[in-house]
Amino acid sequence: MALIIAARFDTFDAAQIAANQLMGAGVSGDHLHTFYVNPAGSHATYPLGGDNAVDPDSSGGSDGALAGAALLGIVGAGVGALIGYVFGSSVIGMVGGAGVGAYIGSLAGAMRKLGRKKGRSSRERAVVNATEGRPAGVLLAVNVELEDEQRVGRILKEAGGMEVERARGRWEDGGWKDFDPTAGPHLKKDV
Repeated sequence: MALIIAARFDTFDAAQIAANQLMGAGVSGDHLHTFYVNPAGSHATYPLGGDNAVDPDSSGGSDGALAGAALLGIVGAGVGALIGYVFGSSVIGMVGGAGVGAYIGSLAGAMRKLGRKKGRSSRERAVVNATEGRPAGVLLAVNVELEDEQRVGRILKEAGGMEVERARGRWEDGGWKDFDPTAGPHLKKDV
């Protein structure tokens, strides 16, 4: 596995300036790889698109829908029965009221629970943070030897690189072949 130091830039031109500085400092051009990282959610990891099989903020929606349907279904049945009693058709009113109440209740209950961040376990929060991926932008990756790690990280930072990171990966034919855009970067704290 190769040692890779990378940084995000706003534009390809800014990344090219940093690449020129690195080559001026003795880094070989085939040890540099510049590419664009799409925004989170647009990496088409799954056949229908997206980065996650399930939306991390969707937990609790089914429980909310069930609770809302039950509660408003009973209320709707009662209102329907009352209306049916007044008009002489209690069964139709009760069934109709229960159906409308259950539908409205399931929608309201699901919407109330969706996206609630309260009550998440530390494991669930870690999964959400890990799947949020990295910010979009131009990434300049450099295949380095251990002794050049600090120097390359400093050059990237001084050239305007944001989120200088350290990674291990497969480097082939002048590129980072096993780069995972859905994994958050492991930021270097010492540059």
